Amino acid sequence: MDRLKHTHEREDSSEESPYDGPSKSQVKRDHHALQNLAKRLLSLPRSELERLELSAATWIAIDETARIKDVRVLGRHYKRIANLLARDDMAAVSDLLHGQEHHRKEETNRLHLLEGWRERLIAEGDEALGALLDAYPHVDRHQLRTLIRSARKDRQQGKSGSDRRLFRFLREALA
Repeated sequence: MDRLKHTHEREDSSEESPYDGPSKSQVKRDHHALQNLAKRLLSLPRSELERLELSAATWIAIDETARIKDVRVLGRHYKRIANLLARDDMAAVSDLLHGQEHHRKEETNRLHLLEGWRERLIAEGDEALGALLDAYPHVDRHQLRTLIRSARKDRQQGKSGSDRRLFRFLREALA
Protein backbone atom coordinates (compact mmCIF):
# COMPACT_ATOMS: atom_id res chain seq x y z
CA MET A 1 0.00 0.00 0.00
CA ASP A 2 2.88 2.28 0.76
CA ARG A 3 4.25 1.60 -2.71
CA LEU A 4 1.00 2.70 -4.38
CA LYS A 5 1.02 5.88 -2.38
CA HIS A 6 4.50 6.80 -3.62
CA THR A 7 3.53 6.10 -7.23
CA HIS A 8 0.45 8.24 -6.85
CA GLU A 9 2.49 11.06 -5.27
CA ARG A 10 4.98 10.99 -8.13
CA GLU A 11 2.22 11.31 -10.71
CA ASP A 12 0.74 14.29 -8.90
CA SER A 13 4.07 16.04 -8.62
CA SER A 14 4.75 15.61 -12.35
CA GLU A 15 1.32 17.01 -13.23
CA GLU A 16 1.94 20.08 -11.12
CA SER A 17 5.02 21.17 -13.08
CA PRO A 18 4.67 20.08 -16.70
CA TYR A 19 7.39 21.27 -19.05
CA ASP A 20 5.82 23.48 -21.71
CA GLY A 21 8.99 24.35 -23.63
CA PRO A 22 10.22 22.69 -26.82
CA SER A 23 11.80 19.28 -26.62
CA LYS A 24 15.55 18.85 -26.74
CA SER A 25 15.23 17.38 -30.24
CA GLN A 26 13.23 20.39 -31.41
CA VAL A 27 15.83 22.77 -30.01
CA LYS A 28 18.54 20.85 -31.93
CA ARG A 29 16.49 20.93 -35.14
CA ASP A 30 15.98 24.67 -34.76
CA HIS A 31 19.68 25.22 -34.15
CA HIS A 32 20.64 23.13 -37.21
CA ALA A 33 18.19 25.17 -39.27
CA LEU A 34 19.88 28.35 -38.03
CA GLN A 35 23.29 26.93 -38.97
CA ASN A 36 22.04 26.14 -42.49
CA LEU A 37 20.61 29.63 -42.67
CA ALA A 38 24.01 31.03 -41.69
CA LYS A 39 25.71 28.99 -44.44
CA ARG A 40 23.22 30.22 -47.03
CA LEU A 41 23.57 33.77 -45.80
CA LEU A 42 27.35 33.66 -46.12
CA SER A 43 27.07 32.45 -49.72
CA LEU A 44 25.30 35.68 -50.71
CA PRO A 45 27.24 38.65 -52.08
CA ARG A 46 28.15 41.44 -49.68
CA SER A 47 25.81 43.89 -51.44
CA GLU A 48 22.83 41.66 -50.61
CA LEU A 49 23.91 41.30 -46.99
CA GLU A 50 24.23 45.06 -46.54
CA ARG A 51 20.47 45.42 -47.02
CA LEU A 52 20.00 43.59 -43.72
CA GLU A 53 20.16 45.32 -40.38
CA LEU A 54 22.54 42.97 -38.58
CA SER A 55 24.29 43.67 -35.30
CA ALA A 56 27.93 44.76 -35.19
CA ALA A 57 28.96 41.40 -33.69
CA THR A 58 27.31 39.57 -36.60
CA TRP A 59 29.13 41.75 -39.14
CA ILE A 60 32.45 41.08 -37.41
CA ALA A 61 31.77 37.33 -37.54
CA ILE A 62 30.80 37.55 -41.22
CA ASP A 63 34.03 39.41 -42.00
CA GLU A 64 36.08 36.79 -40.12
CA THR A 65 34.66 34.01 -42.29
CA ALA A 66 36.95 34.81 -45.22
CA ARG A 67 40.05 34.11 -43.13
CA ILE A 68 38.93 30.67 -41.96
CA LYS A 69 40.29 27.79 -44.04
CA ASP A 70 39.93 24.73 -41.80
CA VAL A 71 36.61 22.91 -42.29
CA ARG A 72 36.25 22.05 -38.59
CA VAL A 73 36.82 25.64 -37.55
CA LEU A 74 34.39 26.79 -40.21
CA GLY A 75 31.73 24.49 -38.75
CA ARG A 76 32.19 26.05 -35.32
CA HIS A 77 32.11 29.48 -36.93
CA TYR A 78 28.74 28.71 -38.58
CA LYS A 79 27.44 27.78 -35.12
CA ARG A 80 28.70 31.11 -33.77
CA ILE A 81 27.01 33.04 -36.58
CA ALA A 82 23.82 31.04 -36.00
CA ASN A 83 23.85 32.09 -32.35
CA LEU A 84 24.36 35.71 -33.35
CA LEU A 85 21.59 35.52 -35.94
CA ALA A 86 19.22 34.14 -33.32
CA ARG A 87 19.62 37.45 -31.48
CA ASP A 88 19.09 39.55 -34.64
CA ASP A 89 15.93 40.17 -36.64
CA MET A 90 15.37 36.84 -38.35
CA ALA A 91 12.38 38.05 -40.36
CA ALA A 92 14.54 40.24 -42.60
CA VAL A 93 17.12 37.47 -43.06
CA SER A 94 14.54 34.84 -43.94
CA ASP A 95 12.73 37.27 -46.29
CA LEU A 96 15.97 37.94 -48.14
CA LEU A 97 16.77 34.25 -48.49
CA HIS A 98 13.22 33.37 -49.57
CA GLY A 99 13.37 36.18 -52.14
CA GLN A 100 16.67 34.82 -53.45
CA GLU A 101 15.25 31.31 -53.64
CA HIS A 102 12.12 32.53 -55.41
CA HIS A 103 14.23 34.45 -57.94
CA ARG A 104 16.40 31.37 -58.53
CA LYS A 105 13.32 29.18 -59.12
CA GLU A 106 11.86 31.71 -61.56
CA GLU A 107 15.13 31.82 -63.48
CA THR A 108 15.28 28.01 -63.58
CA ASN A 109 11.72 27.84 -64.90
CA ARG A 110 12.55 30.44 -67.53
CA LEU A 111 15.59 28.46 -68.68
CA HIS A 112 13.50 25.28 -68.86
CA LEU A 113 10.98 27.12 -71.02
CA LEU A 114 13.76 28.29 -73.35
CA GLU A 115 15.20 24.78 -73.57
CA GLY A 116 11.75 23.47 -74.42
CA TRP A 117 11.37 26.02 -77.20
CA ARG A 118 14.82 25.20 -78.56
CA GLU A 119 14.13 21.45 -78.64
CA ARG A 120 10.71 21.99 -80.14
CA LEU A 121 12.06 24.33 -82.84
CA ILE A 122 14.74 21.83 -83.82
CA ALA A 123 12.38 18.83 -83.79
CA GLU A 124 9.22 20.33 -85.32
CA GLY A 125 10.62 23.08 -87.53
CA ASP A 126 8.11 25.46 -89.13
CA GLU A 127 5.14 24.43 -86.96
CA ALA A 128 7.03 25.33 -83.79
CA LEU A 129 8.40 28.46 -85.46
CA GLY A 130 4.85 29.62 -86.21
CA ALA A 131 3.77 28.97 -82.62
CA LEU A 132 6.79 30.86 -81.27
CA LEU A 133 6.17 33.84 -83.56
CA ASP A 134 2.49 33.90 -82.53
CA ALA A 135 3.52 34.05 -78.89
CA TYR A 136 6.45 36.43 -79.43
CA PRO A 137 5.86 38.51 -82.62
CA HIS A 138 8.90 40.76 -82.06
CA VAL A 139 11.41 37.93 -82.70
CA ASP A 140 13.52 38.20 -85.87
CA ARG A 141 12.06 35.48 -88.11
CA HIS A 142 14.93 35.35 -90.60
CA GLN A 143 17.70 35.00 -88.03
CA LEU A 144 15.71 32.44 -86.05
CA ARG A 145 15.06 30.32 -89.13
CA THR A 146 18.78 30.40 -90.00
CA LEU A 147 19.73 29.32 -86.48
CA ILE A 148 17.18 26.47 -86.56
CA ARG A 149 18.54 25.14 -89.86
CA SER A 150 22.09 25.35 -88.59
CA ALA A 151 21.17 23.55 -85.34
CA ARG A 152 19.42 20.75 -87.24
CA LYS A 153 22.41 20.32 -89.53
CA ASP A 154 24.85 20.28 -86.58
CA ARG A 155 22.73 17.73 -84.73
CA GLN A 156 22.84 15.39 -87.69
CA GLN A 157 26.62 15.75 -87.71
CA GLY A 158 26.90 15.33 -83.93
CA LYS A 159 27.96 18.91 -83.16
CA SER A 160 26.46 21.18 -80.51
CA GLY A 161 27.64 24.74 -81.27
CA SER A 162 24.52 25.81 -83.12
CA ASP A 163 22.29 24.52 -80.32
CA ARG A 164 24.02 26.93 -77.96
CA ARG A 165 23.74 29.83 -80.41
CA LEU A 166 20.02 29.14 -80.84
CA PHE A 167 19.56 29.01 -77.06
CA ARG A 168 21.44 32.30 -76.58
CA PHE A 169 19.33 33.93 -79.28
CA LEU A 170 16.12 32.71 -77.63
CA ARG A 171 17.32 33.86 -74.19
CA GLU A 172 17.97 37.39 -75.49
CA ALA A 173 14.90 37.59 -77.75
CA LEU A 174 12.41 36.30 -75.17
CA ALA A 175 13.76 38.32 -72.26
